[in-house]
Amino acid sequence: MKEIEMHVKGMVCGGCENRVKNALGEIDGVEAVEASYQTGLVKVKAEEKVSKQTLEEAIVDIGFEIETMEK
Repeated sequence: MKEIEMHVKGMVCGGCENRVKNALGEIDGVEAVEASYQTGLVKVKAEEKVSKQTLEEAIVDIGFEIETMEK
């Protein structure tokens, strides 16, 4: 089991949090999802086989953006 954290842009309410949780929760191997529109932070507990790229693509597919922390 691993934990992956991502910063998501565009979540503005609890409904947005639920959309993210539902989309990620449908991915095989995802065990738990926490999302906060207030901080933009999404935490995923998943099996080792689940890649961060797969999670990011699911978020982008429902209309949100991944905020990269690179400068």
